[in-house]
Amino acid sequence: MGRVTTRVPRTRVDVERGAVVARPDTVAVEEPLELRVGGRPVTTTMRTPGDDFDLALGHLLTEGMLAAAADVATMMHCTDVGPDGSPTFNVVEAALAPGVELLRPARERTETMSSACGVCGAASLDAVRTVSRFDVGADPVSLDGTVLAGLPDLLRTRQPAFERTGGVHAAGLATAAGELLVVREDVGRHNAVDKVVGACARERPLPLSGTVLVVSARASFELVQKAAVAGVPALVAVGAPTSLAVELAVASGLTLAAFTRGRSFSLYSRPDRVRTPG
Repeated sequence: MGRVTTRVPRTRVDVERGAVVARPDTVAVEEPLELRVGGRPVTTTMRTPGDDFDLALGHLLTEGMLAAAADVATMMHCTDVGPDGSPTFNVVEAALAPGVELLRPARERTETMSSACGVCGAASLDAVRTVSRFDVGADPVSLDGTVLAGLPDLLRTRQPAFERTGGVHAAGLATAAGELLVVREDVGRHNAVDKVVGACARERPLPLSGTVLVVSARASFELVQKAAVAGVPALVAVGAPTSLAVELAVASGLTLAAFTRGRSFSLYSRPDRVRTPG
């Protein structure tokens, strides 16, 4: 599971009541993870420790650098140590299968990826876009509106780190019938999605046809792109969409639902896939 949460000092101030209370608080852990392929650094991202191999594999797949989980022969944590001499497990080394090479180089970045953004620091706008190998627009998936509306609440029941800290995102992959297959949490919404894709790719080859990606965040460009690259035909988000997310969803033929709260949602692309009352 990793070092998901930790305890820190906290002073709670209630201005209205004039109360000051000091007691420990549980917060989500955020640490860097460096991913290396064949000994060469590919990226460094701020993440919540745990499911690091899923994150590493998912990142390589959703960034279009590899085509399948089988392209990776082995993964291991390097024996890096912190200032106190203890192992940090903050470096993952991936060895490619014989004859396999990266399909594209890592993005050229001007800064380390933060937990807030999966494409931050890309050196150019062209470097942001990853073209999917899969035609998600041709996926025949059909979704029931009631099932779709209930996915965020179902996801919420499987977020133990959020329950303790209120400080992490979650992503899950569900069937069209509403069964959650995999759920992962992370301080970075893009990391949570990569962890889900990596975990699923171990069990079945891409594309992840006929499935729905549900996220406890806004529908950003990078999440729509990761879904499309993994061959997921539908994305359900709790929060709002961005303009680029809508544009990419429309262009790729992905069904995008946002503001999915209670019993309602808003569709921004491919509404024909969703069966609604009336």
